[in-house]
Amino acid sequence: MKNLAILFLTLFLVGLPMATRAASLKKEKKDDSRYLAGAVPEVDGKVVFSKEFQIPGMSQDQIYSTMQKWMNERLKENGNNESRVVYEDKATGSIAGIGEEWLVFRSAALMLDRSLMEYQITVTCKPNSCLVELEKIRYTYRDTEKYKAEEWITDKVALKKDKKKLMRAMAKWRRKTVDFADDLFFDVAVAFGAPDTRPKAQKKKEEENKATALVAGAGPVVIGQGGKISTSTGKESADMPRYTEVDLKKIPSELYALMGNCKLVISIGNDEFNMTNMTANGGGALGNQSGKAVAYCTLSAEQPYEAMDKATNYTLKLYAPNQTTPAAVIECKKLSAQEAQSGQPRTYVGEIVKLLMKK
Repeated sequence: MKNLAILFLTLFLVGLPMATRAASLKKEKKDDSRYLAGAVPEVDGKVVFSKEFQIPGMSQDQIYSTMQKWMNERLKENGNNESRVVYEDKATGSIAGIGEEWLVFRSAALMLDRSLMEYQITVTCKPNSCLVELEKIRYTYRDTEKYKAEEWITDKVALKKDKKKLMRAMAKWRRKTVDFADDLFFDVAVAFGAPDTRPKAQKKKEEENKATALVAGAGPVVIGQGGKISTSTGKESADMPRYTEVDLKKIPSELYALMGNCKLVISIGNDEFNMTNMTANGGGALGNQSGKAVAYCTLSAEQPYEAMDKATNYTLKLYAPNQTTPAAVIECKKLSAQEAQSGQPRTYVGEIVKLLMKK
């Protein structure tokens, strides 16, 4: 019996590290939902990450100057002479640059797993907006292995047949490239005055954000990053239980990011039975004009706009994905705005008179 007990104990101790490792692996399993179908966009068979930024109140020349400065600084960050601006045309608002950066998959004391990524950034500036595109992505791995994004990270080659999992061989490239694109677009948003809510960059960007305060005053941008809103300021709303009224001088920075990640619904009228509701298909943003907090909302060219033209007051409601109650409610008094041309999106500017956030 003693020998049998020792045998069982030995087997238990041998199996313990394996069980612990298995549990650890299970715990460390990545949530790849944001990297699945559609995470790598394609245009005519080419991988092209793109994002259009709405910057109400800024001329094409102002946007061009901001993007010209940003791209030159962004491509110089690596200290790599191969990363540089290669084309500029102020008249058309076009800027193009090429870059080389390391995608680091794993870094440990005795191991460094990484791939060199080459890419092109193209910016097209227009009045009140700019389009940023990341394309022509190439990888060099272990000096000899070379891949194009089109043959390595697309849905067709990097996802399993059920589209619910990543192919193991390509997974790390796809994850890192999507993260890189998101971070690049966030950098553009910050260049136009949006707050940098990324934890690792918060301290680094504080002084830069101060320097861009004037740009922020000209108008905000719409960014595609979400975040939990802090409602620690203000008091509970008497009209809407479970909502906190926020001091308009202390709007949480996370709300700027949330504006780009939620469905934005415009409600016109006080009578719920005769209220007009519409989605701002062109998105929305927050900003400051003449020392007042303002909210922007944009109707796409094909949306009816008569109700908004007639309104003097309206409410913006932000709905997070899969939520039936708004994360934030913004009551606005409409301000004058530039007349939109026929067939063009219409942006409305409203002074924020009350801001409520869900607890």
